[in-house]
Amino acid sequence: MGRFADLCGEVAASLEEGVEGLTLPPEAWDRFRADWTDDDVEDAMALVRESLIQSELVDAADSLSARMVEMLGKYGGDAAFKNVEAGEARLSIEDLGQVTRRVARLEEVLEAFRDNPPPDDEGFESLRQRLANHGIEEEMAAGRGANDGDDER
Repeated sequence: MGRFADLCGEVAASLEEGVEGLTLPPEAWDRFRADWTDDDVEDAMALVRESLIQSELVDAADSLSARMVEMLGKYGGDAAFKNVEAGEARLSIEDLGQVTRRVARLEEVLEAFRDNPPPDDEGFESLRQRLANHGIEEEMAAGRGANDGDDER
């Protein structure tokens, strides 16, 4: 496995950006063919490409998620959340909940890939808490009304 890891490192260093994406120049192919089969070199290239794509994906997802945490955090305050509940916001409470849950999950996944700390936004955590509690007051009040009749027996 160590030799193949070395090959991947050498392939990564030799790749050049071409019209069809990352490619190995002919002289690099010739050099690698001295010790490796074409299949091995192609496997190394595929692994390097996947690693680079994953890195780009993580960077893009991290940037997008940080912006979403910031934007959604604005709905975490009392007044803004009351506007959402009243239907006066651009997003419905269902849409806001859906997006918030997806961003929270993305944040969890990104923890495995991040080198830097996650975005720190108390507003986003407040929004998550408010969404989790949304509707509980009405359900509890409805439940108390039903139990009142049971208590009299």
